[in-house]
Amino acid sequence: MSSIPSNPSSDPASPSAAAPGASPTAPAASSPTFSPLYQQIKALIMQRLQSGEWKSGELIPSEVELGNRFKVSQGTVRKAIDELAAENLLVRRQGKGTFVATHHEARSQFRFLRLMPDSDEPQVTDKRVIELKRLRAPADIARQLGMKSGDSVVYVKRVLAFDGVPTILEELWLPGALFKALTLERLAEYKGPMYGLFETEFGTRMIRATEQIRAASADADAAELLAVEKSSPLLCVERVSFTYGDKPVEVRRGLYVTNRHHYQNELS
Repeated sequence: MSSIPSNPSSDPASPSAAAPGASPTAPAASSPTFSPLYQQIKALIMQRLQSGEWKSGELIPSEVELGNRFKVSQGTVRKAIDELAAENLLVRRQGKGTFVATHHEARSQFRFLRLMPDSDEPQVTDKRVIELKRLRAPADIARQLGMKSGDSVVYVKRVLAFDGVPTILEELWLPGALFKALTLERLAEYKGPMYGLFETEFGTRMIRATEQIRAASADADAAELLAVEKSSPLLCVERVSFTYGDKPVEVRRGLYVTNRHHYQNELS
């Protein structure tokens, strides 16, 4: 385990760190930006999460320990952790400590899936992988993934059914270099959440996403796979998911049947 610097300002990635050899009296190229101390501690914790020092599901050091290591107050550490918990990167557990969030937790499995049943009855979810192949990234997918057009991507097509009723048709594009070991067989046999698989076997944790939602109609392929009439109204959700460092690692396009479901989001 790598050591944590005793002073946040001495960490190379700290916002307040000076460039090697820089004169303390040299004029700044632009106006300095003030960063509160707890934000600097938050950034250092994020660096540890990104480097994998504390892995998904693991207990991180206590606030007292982190305060001692960073030479800051426990309150400063608590404020940094509070923000990371609010961003679903850390999870507090009463009497146990603070853990790195994981997609394997029940509370996280539906964080990125906002389609909810109209009834409160529990549903049985079934996932069927239709296709997985490697191809050259189309221009629009490459742009969203921050890649070059023609770079290798993994394409996945699958259907999600609830209580035996096909409800979601999804297409995914993943960076080929990052997911080169992903196979149709492995994806088909995996029973947990897809993001849990990405986290555990590919070291890639989705931490945020952007979505665009629009009305759509079922073409012949979607109508067949979703068992609806051609031209039936559907909800189209286009998502780009990001990992640490705000790096895009997935483009996902879903067609949702909303006869018995609705899209739900919380605004604050």
